[in-house]
Amino acid sequence: MRYDSDLSFVFNNPTRVIYGAGSVSEAAMEADRLGMGRVLVVSDRVLKERTDLVDRVCGVLGGRVAAVFLDVPSDSGVEAVEAGYAAGREAGADGVVSVGGGSVLDTAKGVCLLLREGGRLRDYEGFQNLTRKVAPHVAIPTTAGTGSEVTYVAVIKDHEAGRKLLFGDYHLTPDSAILDPGMTVGLPAHLTAATGMDALSHAIEAMHSLQREPIADALATHAIRLLREAIPLCVREPENLAARGQQLVAACMAGAAFSNAQVGLVHAMAHTVGARFGVHHGLANSICLPPVVRFNASSCGRVYRDVAHAFGVALVDDPEALGRELARALRDFAASMGLPASLRAVGVPRDALPDLAEATLYDGALVYNGRPVGDASEILPVWEEAWSGVP
Repeated sequence: MRYDSDLSFVFNNPTRVIYGAGSVSEAAMEADRLGMGRVLVVSDRVLKERTDLVDRVCGVLGGRVAAVFLDVPSDSGVEAVEAGYAAGREAGADGVVSVGGGSVLDTAKGVCLLLREGGRLRDYEGFQNLTRKVAPHVAIPTTAGTGSEVTYVAVIKDHEAGRKLLFGDYHLTPDSAILDPGMTVGLPAHLTAATGMDALSHAIEAMHSLQREPIADALATHAIRLLREAIPLCVREPENLAARGQQLVAACMAGAAFSNAQVGLVHAMAHTVGARFGVHHGLANSICLPPVVRFNASSCGRVYRDVAHAFGVALVDDPEALGRELARALRDFAASMGLPASLRAVGVPRDALPDLAEATLYDGALVYNGRPVGDASEILPVWEEAWSGVP
């Protein structure tokens, strides 16, 4: 892929990444390295009650654990962040170790922000509003999809307003990420597939972003190759540590890619339908990705040749035809793992589509989409395709 001669970019990836089976044992070392004397462990009740993952991390941290906060819902909100902050402040916590999926990790980012700055979370909505690093954070993902362990973004739902708030600041990026494939083994097949499709969306959107650049492209391209092989294998063989590790590393790479290059219309749509109808974020991305690829094809033909090559799709010269083939391959890939192909199948009413299209215009991710969008009427057909399923 060629780049314009006037290309300039900044690539930022400050997180220390520790990978390996059993690497969760290094959580205490990382806490000590970051100067954490009193740790707030942030997780959720499902992990605590149905697995030993939280207890395993707390055992490693030992006497450093000042408190454990578990009231993080699957679609976390402002209230959860502020409750976590209150728990950490009361315990005198000086850092956070998060154990969970994207919702937990994003909640922990918000908690770290408030531990440093105080106040109310809504006061910090937006991008690059902080002037200093938030409280130290060691992120331990138990899903392989969001890449939140290496990104500067937290997405937190405002349940009162019915929308998702974006917090984007390099000071929010976790200090350490511990990628232990054993921490993802118990993830159910449908969540393994949905979170994997989230990572695949990150990689593809990083490549079709207006802010794409060569280092992010390299990470995204390899992540696509890894995910194409790893996600179905993890679904078929949930105990396969090598496959689990491959998906985990790929999700991390895709996270680093989009944290620099940004995402686009797929995520703008997923944020919107997730806020309005509670559709799981990874599943929403999986459903919206094929129609957006078709929509973007006229503007992203050269980029989609790279994506198609990495995903094993035969190349054709016509950009529109390539977009259709790539979209069909992505839809079939998700369907082969049992994921629904339409918003209709997950309960979104058709009469909501005009409002969803209008609300999408106000999502910050849309700014970076490879094909510019200026009016809701331009993307209503994309919503229609996502609702019905791309043929």
